[in-house]
Amino acid sequence: MNLSIENILLVGSILLVISILAGRTSYRFGVPTLILFLGVGILAGSEGIGGIHFDDPSVARFIGVVSLNFILFSGGLDTNWSSIKHIFWQGFSLSTLGVLLTAISMGTFVWAVTDFSIYEGLLLGAIVSSTDAAAVFSILRSKKLALKSRLRPMLEFESGSNDPMAYVLTIAFLTLVLNPQAGVVSVIPMFFQQMGIGAVAGLLFGKLSKTMINRLKLDFEGLYPVLVIGLMFLTFSATNFVQGNGFLAVYICAVYLSNHDLIHKKTILKVFDGLAWLFQIVLFLTLGLLVFPSEIIPVMGTGLLISAFLMIVARPLSVILSLIFFRMKLRERVYVCCVGLRGAVPIVFATYPLLAGIDKADMIFNIVFFVSVSSVLVQGTSLGFIARKLRVVLPERVKRRQPADLILSEEAKTCMAEVVIPKNGYAAGKKVVDLHFPPTAIIAMLKRGDKYITPSGDTVIKAGDRLTILSETRDGLSQVYKSLGI
Repeated sequence: MNLSIENILLVGSILLVISILAGRTSYRFGVPTLILFLGVGILAGSEGIGGIHFDDPSVARFIGVVSLNFILFSGGLDTNWSSIKHIFWQGFSLSTLGVLLTAISMGTFVWAVTDFSIYEGLLLGAIVSSTDAAAVFSILRSKKLALKSRLRPMLEFESGSNDPMAYVLTIAFLTLVLNPQAGVVSVIPMFFQQMGIGAVAGLLFGKLSKTMINRLKLDFEGLYPVLVIGLMFLTFSATNFVQGNGFLAVYICAVYLSNHDLIHKKTILKVFDGLAWLFQIVLFLTLGLLVFPSEIIPVMGTGLLISAFLMIVARPLSVILSLIFFRMKLRERVYVCCVGLRGAVPIVFATYPLLAGIDKADMIFNIVFFVSVSSVLVQGTSLGFIARKLRVVLPERVKRRQPADLILSEEAKTCMAEVVIPKNGYAAGKKVVDLHFPPTAIIAMLKRGDKYITPSGDTVIKAGDRLTILSETRDGLSQVYKSLGI
């Protein structure tokens, strides 16, 4: 079947529903949800029972780039600075030095055991060098692993922030494959330019986005997530336009927004959580359609060898060297070595050699696909078992809610107070979002004269307003009083 305007919505909706239904029961059999999505795409493809012919790497890359924007932005919105500030440098080291070491070790191994040139080997190493945010977020959260210490925020921070590094290395080594006479030194300035501009642009667009979200008076609450989507794509495209790393900019912009007060922040978080899942499914379905299983079989031996080296040697080596200067327990280091899941991102990056038309592009794509699938199947299904064996999970009786759960909590607060805003008080004339309430407290109700108002972030507080405050702790109430200038 060839996709056309007439049937693309029908086929797409059927595949989407099948993927969700398959994913709903996948963990009963220990199979990661994302692999089910990929499997549905393969079965629907030209060599599967669906017979849908799809062989367009440019369309797949476009879908991949759009999907990665949503996945990285959603991951950034779910990154609470208070939970990662203590592990920032460990995560940063893993997402930069760790990715570089993985790419170099993998590239050298591929060059040694195959007929790939050194630059082709390094290109393949760069493509599979980053852990996959969608896979890590999905598996850690679906299994509800309450990891000890700061393991979960470090692993999620690493997976959410290392794709930009892998992207830069992929582009750099692809350039060297196309122009081998240029030499490694020629791509070093591009590396620092991409990362530097990307970081600065992400911060600047984060500040701009915060100002626009809080200052623009939109008539409908539903328009705020739409505005954020526009700002997200503006951040990515504008950064790429000035030769920066758009993926890095998008992630930093989202982290900045996550840790500042926004109007209708809860709505924005929920919308992007749903969109991230949607685009994860769309991305895996698309990549499944793009794959021809008959072309995977000839490279399975090589793929198995490379995949085993990645899991047994390259990932542990990069983790050990990246974290060598940080204090961590041995069993925690071992567990970090095991969470090296590859997923859709390497497969998306593998479309770049296809579009560049290099000699071994098809072989690289098929090997990367095999490595990604085997990584999620082997490592993804064993994370819970390994965590329990290494004793890095919290006992059931002391499991704590994660920061993201606190943000989205709908539970009743435990402390309540009523506050009357005095005339000429600090809070009079200010929007709720500008008062910087602690995340554990809310204004449940506002009484103005004889009217009762349910306030939102853009509600302006007036003198004489009676606020009903709910807080999870008494310390939270104290912070509320400070925010109100009382």
